[in-house]
Amino acid sequence: MPSEGREPDVVSYTIIVDALCKAQRYDEAARVWRGLTGKGLSPDFKACVALVVGLCGGGRVDLAYELVVGVIKGGVKVNILVYNALIDGFCRMGRVDKAMKIKAFMSRNGCVPDLVTYNTLLNYCCDEGMLDEALRLVETMERSGVEPDFYSYNELLKCFCKANMVDRAYLMLVERMQTKGMCDVVSYNTLITAFCKVRRTRRGYELFEEMCGKGIRPDMVTFNILIDAFLREGSIQVVKKLLDEMTRLGILPDRIFYTAVVDHLCKTGKVDTADSVFRDMVENGVNPDVISYNALVNGFCKASRVMDAMRLYDEMQRNGLYPDEVTFKLIVGGLIRGKKLSLACRVWDQMMEKGLTLDKHLSETLVNAIQSRDGA
Repeated sequence: MPSEGREPDVVSYTIIVDALCKAQRYDEAARVWRGLTGKGLSPDFKACVALVVGLCGGGRVDLAYELVVGVIKGGVKVNILVYNALIDGFCRMGRVDKAMKIKAFMSRNGCVPDLVTYNTLLNYCCDEGMLDEALRLVETMERSGVEPDFYSYNELLKCFCKANMVDRAYLMLVERMQTKGMCDVVSYNTLITAFCKVRRTRRGYELFEEMCGKGIRPDMVTFNILIDAFLREGSIQVVKKLLDEMTRLGILPDRIFYTAVVDHLCKTGKVDTADSVFRDMVENGVNPDVISYNALVNGFCKASRVMDAMRLYDEMQRNGLYPDEVTFKLIVGGLIRGKKLSLACRVWDQMMEKGLTLDKHLSETLVNAIQSRDGA
């Protein structure tokens, strides 16, 4: 443009800075910005947004602050997007002290912190377990006329729970959140997780019943939390009840979820319940994969029910699934322990036909068992 006798204006510089930031060419964007201010041009708020949001998005927060603070002090009015981008950037860098100073700086420059400003700071404080600071932020919000939203309260709830103050967290839910209609499935999931973590799983289940009674629909996360807790506790009937409730609500577990439950039940010796859950999975239209079958095969083999494991071995092949190396090792090992050596040899042959081999220990165990039988 200069060659045509026209100097680039602020709009032109803004377009270039925005494009360079999007291309992650941050140092070039900074040079263009310095060229803009060096020519005596005064960037507008759109230019400042393009620069600061672009640089902060690329982690160049200090550079963004250095470039924009000069023009702000020079009298350029920027909107809240610029301040919020800087606050978010410094929080992501773990420099909340700097973020707090920017919040104070923006207030002095006539830009009032909004809900996004407070929630950004609140998120950092709660993630870092800074409960006292988080409480002060919420109090400041309310005094300033900024009403906390669902996110604000859920972050504070999370902070109480991280501090293991679960009863205090529940009290806040009842006294502040429910009275303002600011309670949702995230709120209850946070509390249920916290109670289960401190091994108060029954209390967690009571909260599950409470949320359902209040018309708050549980989601997959809710059930994941509770089922995992009751599996670890060994309360299998509650697990089965929760699985049935999921189905009733139309929240269908996926294959990974079912397989994890089956695997856990098998590892804790509840193989019949595991088999029942496996059948529920199939009936609900979720097709098991080889990993799902292996989990149940392992359970049956550990329970010395190798013929049930063989039933699964045959079933998976009828359903078009091919046993993998893990399947063969589990089956052959179970057959050896069950002294069904002829069947073990047949499965071993099938394994070798597929180009798979037993490990040295298991193959030697099978050979020794056959020799012992023949020598008897």
